[in-house]
Order: sequence, then structure tokens, then C-alpha cells
Amino acid sequence: MSYWFLCGKGKVFGFSCGLRRGFNYQQTFSLVNVKLKWVKDKALDAVIAGERDLRAACNLVSILSSAPDFCLPIYHLSRHRGQLGLPHDHKLSTFIRRYPTIFHESYVFDSAGTLVPCFELTLEALNLYHEELGVIRDNMIDLIDRLCKLLMLTKDRILPLQTIDQLKWDLGLPYFYIDNLIPNYADLFSLFRLPDDRIGLKLLSWDDTLAVSQLEKNVAQQTEEDLKNNCLAFPIGFTRGFGLKRKCMGWLEEWQKLPYTSPYADASHLDPRTDVSEKRIVGVFHELFHLTIQKKTERKNGSL
Repeated sequence: MSYWFLCGKGKVFGFSCGLRRGFNYQQTFSLVNVKLKWVKDKALDAVIAGERDLRAACNLVSILSSAPDFCLPIYHLSRHRGQLGLPHDHKLSTFIRRYPTIFHESYVFDSAGTLVPCFELTLEALNLYHEELGVIRDNMIDLIDRLCKLLMLTKDRILPLQTIDQLKWDLGLPYFYIDNLIPNYADLFSLFRLPDDRIGLKLLSWDDTLAVSQLEKNVAQQTEEDLKNNCLAFPIGFTRGFGLKRKCMGWLEEWQKLPYTSPYADASHLDPRTDVSEKRIVGVFHELFHLTIQKKTERKNGSL
């Protein structure tokens, strides 16, 4: 049971054109809204649907592994339902019973004397969970770096725990990362109460060695001229059946030639209404996807 990723599709709209004159670029106000036909990728949709069940099962394994005797009654498991990602009309006990090789069912009496279902991990699931813990330990540095870079993408290096919880599966973080991981790195992270009374996780210090985006690392994919002018272009591929009209492709090609602003750089000087600023926003999403294990996440997780 490893925490490797479930996610959805990300779409970027609003390709625009910019003006290029030698090494001088203008922050032009030529944003163009392009209506694109929504094209389904049935193969990818099937993978996503299967990963939703995988995510829920893995999270349940983590919850049960922290319980005495690796067993909990259904009403205790229901308290974690919001973190499982199951549809609201799915009964939790019905979902668990679909996987008898992972969960063994028995019955216990609750405080009112009512017999209720109780679930525990099978021996096979427990062995697999211990194997997963070994994988996490072996990749701990990488996990910490991903979390640091995620916080470095934000203005104040801080995010609500609620937001990180939505991404923890994608980032490969353990289910109980707040209790089992963060306390071991008190020199890097600290919990803060936010103005809206939510709890946030803050990165205490900036690491310049981590402030290099994936696009900047992939210099082999860029032309010598683009590297010289810092006009890095995003790699683009289209789903089968999806395409852009020639006019839209022209906009995209010009937009790709705009200066690239690293998602880790101070962008306060950029006018948010311009094409250059728009490209910087796309760069933030591009970097976010590359921080995830499978380079994808659900659309709802895109608002950091």
C-alpha cells in the first residue's frame, strides 16, 4: 500500500500572445480567452476512478495500523470519512467489505450494547504496510524536499493544514504526517494559527538549492536562444482528439516565447493583467504538478 497518487486532470486556459523585440519584452495586455472543446480521455478516466478506491483503502490501512490491535469499530472509522475521498452516497462499511483480503470483519458491542461491525487488518495487509513504512524511510529526504518546495511556492511559505491534507496523497506524505513526521523536523517547520483560526504549516527558512523549477532543470529541452533570453517554453502534448486551431496555435507559440519567471522568484513587479504574469501562473501549476509523485492532482487542489 504505497501513497502514490490519485488525481484528476488539470487544464490551462487563456493562451495569449506577447510582443517580442530582441531582448526587450513588454508586459502586454493582450490576454485572449480561447474556448476549447472538452475531450475525455477514457483510459485516464478509468485509471483515476480506480485510484480513488486505492487512496481510500490505503488511508484506511494507515488509520487501522495506528489503532490498538489494528482494529477499530465502524463508527471510529467514519470519523475519517472526509479524508477518504469516497462519494457521499457510498456506505463506508460496504466499501470496506469489498476488500476482504485487506480488512477482516468482526463484531463488538458499543456503549449502548448494540452489536456493530469492527474491522481489522489482515496479516497480508499488515505486512504490506510495514513494507511501505520502509519505502517512506528510504525516501524521507525526497518527501521533505517536496514539502519544502510546496511551501516555497506560496507568498509567506505557509499553507493551511487543510490544503496540505488535500495534497498529501499526491506528495507521498504519510497519512499522519503531522504527528509522525513534522515533529522530527522542528528546524524546518512550525505550526501557526492563521488569522481565520485555522492551523497552518510554515517553512522556517528558505533553501536556495531547492528554488530551482523543473522547467529550469530540463535545459536539454530548450533551444540555445531561449536559454539565453530566459524564454523557457513549456512541453505540451495533446490528448487524442484534442487540438487547437491554427490561430490558437499561433497565440500559443508567441506566448511560449515570453520571458519565464521562476515560481520561486519574487513576482511582485509583474502586472497581474499581463501575458508575462499569466505565464508565471502557468509555471506555478507546472511546478506543482512536478512536485507530485504522478505529476497530476485533482483540479480542486490547484488553489493554493
